[in-house]
Amino acid sequence: MTVPQAYANAQELARFQKLCRGIEKTTTLQIFIQDELGGKNKTVWEVARSNITADSPTLFGQVRVVDDLITAGPNKTSEKIGRAQGLITSADLKENALAMNLNFAFTGGQYNGSTLCVLGRNPIDHEYRELAIVGGTGLFRMARGYAITNTYSYDVETEYGVLEYNIYVAYV
Repeated sequence: MTVPQAYANAQELARFQKLCRGIEKTTTLQIFIQDELGGKNKTVWEVARSNITADSPTLFGQVRVVDDLITAGPNKTSEKIGRAQGLITSADLKENALAMNLNFAFTGGQYNGSTLCVLGRNPIDHEYRELAIVGGTGLFRMARGYAITNTYSYDVETEYGVLEYNIYVAYV
């Protein structure tokens, strides 16, 4: 899915508000996830693998648990606003795609104490990917919506990635 950044903001917001028909509250969030796959302070850990994972070009069957930092900006030193916690599974034999079940737990900022539940298929080789927002707690009670994500940066040597999420959410 190719989504130019301008489209992912102005046109997506108009489309999303039309879908909600003004009945629910809506908001958009831009967050950054600090994804540490390597090093001594890893935040992503393998917890299971299938008997074909080692020979699979897509690491099919690999299950990892995640506890990534969420920041307000792309730098690791940006304001810390929460944690992205959950499971990611390599779930496609032919394409690098993850089945994701994440909770964005906000621990700072205006959404402190609230969560968003993110679920879906993430074809990580695509520039832009769309995931479903399927629920939430606190200020985001009964949340629904979607997130458009992309890899903001990735350092192969340190295995450190920054993921950008533009979230469109309706809630009561």
